[in-house]
Amino acid sequence: MKKLTSGKVREVYEISADKLVIVTTDRISAFDVVLSKQVPDKGKILNAISLFWFGFTKNIIPNHMISGNLEDMPEYFRRDEFEGRTVLVKKLKILPFEFIVRGYMFGHMWETYLATGEFCGQRIAGEYKLAEKLDAPVFTPSTKARTGHDEYVSAQTVEDTIGIQLTKKIKEISLKLYHLCYNYAYGKGIIIADTKFEFGLDTENNLILADEIFTPDSSRFWSLSNYRAGISPRSYDKQFVRDWLINNKINGEMLFDHVPDAVLYKTSQIYTECLRRFQNV
Repeated sequence: MKKLTSGKVREVYEISADKLVIVTTDRISAFDVVLSKQVPDKGKILNAISLFWFGFTKNIIPNHMISGNLEDMPEYFRRDEFEGRTVLVKKLKILPFEFIVRGYMFGHMWETYLATGEFCGQRIAGEYKLAEKLDAPVFTPSTKARTGHDEYVSAQTVEDTIGIQLTKKIKEISLKLYHLCYNYAYGKGIIIADTKFEFGLDTENNLILADEIFTPDSSRFWSLSNYRAGISPRSYDKQFVRDWLINNKINGEMLFDHVPDAVLYKTSQIYTECLRRFQNV
């Protein structure tokens, strides 16, 4: 067994030629910076949400999950510290992009739309307010950066890298996943404004859904009850931390190492509320 990566949130271990163990920590990143403090139980909550959605979407596309039970892991992981945050997954050839579906005008897309009227090589038709629902969800790929900033790219760039047919298939599946889970979450009082997916290929070149899906780390969740276009909606994700950083700059610098414990505890409560709503607990 060897540790392959230590990412912003996850630790990845290779336990055999075809299997990995992924441990989701309580670390949180904002604006591509990992905070020095952690969010209580965040890793367990993220893991539980991903497991829920992987089960919910398995009829659309197979995913990398093998087991979330510690008894199925190597002995090293059968300890309390790994309980609830550890999964056994298939080892895949991960594609070098993140595939983002956006259903609302927000974030970097909003900023670019105001400046140019385009995003990821696509002309955005119509006039939109901040946080307004798009006429149809858009597929906006980006590069994957372990550190620093991801870069948004056009579908043409993806096609040139992995092929036209595979890109077309990923786009179709990504939009299908978004529609299915958007409608489910909407019924639970949560708007999935946007989300990202990662995919890989198995040894037979089958397309497999990987990483995490529809979590507060990989998605933008809004409260349906007080949503209104034109204002920044109440969020059920790490926007709470981002907002604190934006609103408490000193000399234009964000205080990544000084986020109050109360903000991190509130973030944990927000993540827990997402899980409760999705699972009907």
